[in-house]
Amino acid sequence: MIPWLDTSSPFPDVSEALTLEAPGLLAAGADLSPARLLSAYRHGIFPWFSEGQPILWWSTDPRMVLMTDHFRLSDSLRKTLRKVERSGAGGGDGRWQVRFDSAFGSVMRACAAPRKEGPGTWISDEIIEGYSGLHALGYAHSSEVWLDGELVGGAYGVCIGRMFYGESMFARVTDGSKIALAYLVAFLRTQGVAMIDCQQETSHLASLGAAPITRKAFLAHLGAAIGEPAIGHWHPVTPRAAGL
Repeated sequence: MIPWLDTSSPFPDVSEALTLEAPGLLAAGADLSPARLLSAYRHGIFPWFSEGQPILWWSTDPRMVLMTDHFRLSDSLRKTLRKVERSGAGGGDGRWQVRFDSAFGSVMRACAAPRKEGPGTWISDEIIEGYSGLHALGYAHSSEVWLDGELVGGAYGVCIGRMFYGESMFARVTDGSKIALAYLVAFLRTQGVAMIDCQQETSHLASLGAAPITRKAFLAHLGAAIGEPAIGHWHPVTPRAAGL
């Protein structure tokens, strides 16, 4: 059994999350208002639920994270990033561009679209509305890859202090999502952000350098990072400029 939250209920302590039938499941209910979402992230909790389900809140143990110093670039991705950098530089052909926060809603909708390997993701209209509210307040951000004026890749997430919580990525061309992530990691490195929360373990995330840590270790880092000053101007930084 998990508690049912109304709009005024506080979250239970994360130590109360289930460990067997649905490991990490903490509570259900409440809403996706900016205040509720910020409270969740500050406590190491995130929403994840499918269409037709109530809002479900999770705090997984272990927690998948990507340390920005451990981001792994394959040789092929490194070559692609050099091409993107040359294209956007002075004298380049300008076909490739990387932007931040110029099309947040479009990135979310692209992340929600059906994938080649199956149906759409868990990102519902309700989720898009909730995170768009965070974006309007300056807490949610997108990294966008553009090719010949078309949005072809992106990633989005939430940032509180010097803690970034990755949510989802999409690609419409080869490596589109990885380019967006690489530029995001590069920028976060320059801003002193050491950890990106990836929530749940996948082989794809592991291939990029992410690894699981205990909930205790995650919360310890989180507690310090969210107390740091908020990042000011968000702007792309080339991976090479950030030492990647």
